[in-house]
Amino acid sequence: MTTNVRRVIGIDDVPAVTTRGGDIRLLLTPGTVGASTGFLGVAILKPGERITEHYHPYSDEFLYVVSGDVTLDLDDEPITMCTGQGVLVPRYVRHRVRNAGDVEVRVVFHLCPLAPRLDLSHVYTEEIP
Repeated sequence: MTTNVRRVIGIDDVPAVTTRGGDIRLLLTPGTVGASTGFLGVAILKPGERITEHYHPYSDEFLYVVSGDVTLDLDDEPITMCTGQGVLVPRYVRHRVRNAGDVEVRVVFHLCPLAPRLDLSHVYTEEIP
């Protein structure tokens, strides 16, 4: 029998990660809630900001636009996504999220399964902004 430990994590409970573009908040992770199958976070992008292009060799990524409109580049093909839309980014697909609009956007993302080690989770394919 397993015990389900419940812990609520708010956006202000975790530090902003800004090294790859935008304001990324890693909410539900192995470190914050003991997740073992994936992790969930929120990307906050001001107008003109983007998340550096990368891919995941071990994980699929699910993206859901909570507010605003974003451009998602999938292997150099731009796709416009609006509030209320989601997409699956399969493993090995290069992608970046861009805010080409004039209002802040928020995108929830979930990656699963976890990479065997944190340093293997993302492969960056362009210079960090």
